Amino acid sequence: MATAQPSSDDPLASAALPEIVEAGPDELNQWKRGFTPQAEIWNGRMAMVGLSVGLTVLVIARLSGHV
Repeated sequence: MATAQPSSDDPLASAALPEIVEAGPDELNQWKRGFTPQAEIWNGRMAMVGLSVGLTVLVIARLSGHV
C-alpha cells in the first residue's frame, strides 16, 4: 500500500516541527510544570498510587463486610 505524500502547497507540510529534546536520567525525577516528560512520569506515578489505595480500601471493606 502506497502512502500519500503531502503536496507542496500544503501549509502543514511546510510547517517547522518543534525539536524533540530528550531528558537525561537525572532530570526525570524533577518537579517541572507543563506538558513535560517529567510531569507525565509523576502523573503516572500518582495515578498508580491512587489506583493502589482505592483497590486496597475496596479489598479491606469487602473483607470486613462493610460493602
